[in-house]
Amino acid sequence: MNMITKVTKIGLIGLFLFFVASLEAVERVEPVPFGDFETWTVRYIKESKLIGGNMRTLYAIAPTDTIHGNKPYLYGQNGNPWSMSDAYAVVAGIHKAAGTVSPEKRGDGTCCRMDVKILDVVVFGFLDIYVLVNGTIFWGKTIEPVTTAKDPYRNIDFGIPFTKRPKYLQFDFKCNISPEQWIWKATGLSPKKKIEGHDECEAYLLLQKRWEDEDGKIHALRVGTAYERYDVSQPEWVNNHRIEVKYGDFTNDSTYKDYMGFVRPCRAMNSKGEIVYINEEGWADADETPTHAILMLTSGCYNAFHGHDGNVMWVDNVALVYED
Repeated sequence: MNMITKVTKIGLIGLFLFFVASLEAVERVEPVPFGDFETWTVRYIKESKLIGGNMRTLYAIAPTDTIHGNKPYLYGQNGNPWSMSDAYAVVAGIHKAAGTVSPEKRGDGTCCRMDVKILDVVVFGFLDIYVLVNGTIFWGKTIEPVTTAKDPYRNIDFGIPFTKRPKYLQFDFKCNISPEQWIWKATGLSPKKKIEGHDECEAYLLLQKRWEDEDGKIHALRVGTAYERYDVSQPEWVNNHRIEVKYGDFTNDSTYKDYMGFVRPCRAMNSKGEIVYINEEGWADADETPTHAILMLTSGCYNAFHGHDGNVMWVDNVALVYED
């Protein structure tokens, strides 16, 4: 084989490899609105004198603003998908505010901090009531004021309309996780107590195909799932962390865990203005197009009033990654 033939072959191979590379999907990173956590609305809520009359500070992931007074916050404005566990409540005429999400300085900007806290409410100046709240941010709407202490999910419209098919959920994060193998149960309706369990931070994106029947019940099939839990502390920032979205039924996938299935007590608002359960009834075909998405980042993996106080999750630069 002469030198010209060798050079020609090498050139053809290089051209072929370039052609193959050009056929590969091109990634597109699409930041989530307000997912850089650089702007926040600050709210000042005056609690009832019966429980101390304190001034509490709540936050909303939203354009920079300050709101004074006991005013319900209207989530879902101007294309903003975010809501959170911070909430203003009026239960039996008593005004209360619960804050577990806040901005925190990160470099030249800010990130989002979510804490698991036991809130100590003193009634009549001597009666202590303990309520555990997980710091959580999510796509959807909290309907304020919250009017019941027994069922906080009754005031939450989970998810937003969404018809895209991302490849990954991407964000920066770090976390502080207690190694203790017990958690608190603190509902405010009975004394707090320790029970067996291990609280973990959690991140997930659920893509659903929803429909409503004539009775106003909401049904859904699960189109896509990106889900992770973090069971040990991660003290340093992990940047551009990715969770792959698994489409269709992935129960035979090595990454699948039972908690990724149809077990969350999520609700949504139907066409009649009622908050009803989302009945996830199965897995959609892997090529299905979703109608809605629920994105959640939280410092605790348990349902309301259960968790380990002191657990913290920090997140920043939330985005969705697509392959075009």
